[in-house]
Amino acid sequence: MKQGDIMVIGAGPAGLSVCFYADYYGLNTVLFEEKNLGGEAAEIPFVDNYPGCNQRMTGKELTDQMIQKCEKNRGEIHQFEKVMEIDIKGNQKMVKTEKGEYLSEYLVIASGTHPRVLEVPGESQFKGRGVSYCAVCDGAFFKNKRVVVVGGNSRAAEVAVFLSGIASDTKLICYQNKLCSEKILINSLDKHNVKVIEGMELKEIKGEVSVKSIVLFDEETQSTKEIEADGVFFQMEWIPNSQIAKQAGIKLDDEGYIMVDEKNRTNIKNVYAVGDVTDCSVKLVSTAVSHAAAAVLDIIEQSNQTS
Repeated sequence: MKQGDIMVIGAGPAGLSVCFYADYYGLNTVLFEEKNLGGEAAEIPFVDNYPGCNQRMTGKELTDQMIQKCEKNRGEIHQFEKVMEIDIKGNQKMVKTEKGEYLSEYLVIASGTHPRVLEVPGESQFKGRGVSYCAVCDGAFFKNKRVVVVGGNSRAAEVAVFLSGIASDTKLICYQNKLCSEKILINSLDKHNVKVIEGMELKEIKGEVSVKSIVLFDEETQSTKEIEADGVFFQMEWIPNSQIAKQAGIKLDDEGYIMVDEKNRTNIKNVYAVGDVTDCSVKLVSTAVSHAAAAVLDIIEQSNQTS
């Protein structure tokens, strides 16, 4: 079995920051990521609210800088290596992947979240043919076309603003009666001529070979409305990637997020959780980075007490 000082599951901003802080304090890390490095943050169209960023950058540009920092350090990054199981009963924590087994005294879970699907008629049928969950990945395919963004939060507003610079017509469909987003983003939607349709529910996606239109339902008037569209970008609520943690006996809240204390410790000794997978209500890159710092500093404190 391979060993490191700290094992980290997930290579979004939280996991990458654990590697950075661990190296800063002289610890080795072994990081596992089953998909692309950078996590969901790499798909953010633009970042305006990260301290120290003097100009707008994409989420990928920000996470690429974090990745470069980690690659220069003493940690091991195991990309495209899926964690299948964790055993956290003893003093030595074990991570079992598709390729091997690893041991460490400390484990940090930074597995993040994934987008919720609505499962409306046409969603799965037209996935990759007009239905998308990543504007950064697929936006270029909709140059001078009509797109709609489905979601009622800041991420949805960011995506709509981003797509407005590519598409000929951009609409934001908000289930709530009012878009839940910062004033600066709401103003930006108006500036970029994004039409916000509030209080409407997506009922169906129609098309032939690809998406042609969507059907909306108004609960108040009990009426439907069909809108022509070439692309539908989902930006709904996010679901925590906490199944492995649950199976190992780590305590979750009612929504499936890992419960942590102020130092990001879980209910299992020497097991931590950081970033969006935790029950912290604020889901920001800056929050993920602060979680990582708190966890690593506590690991150092615990290590000093036992040495």
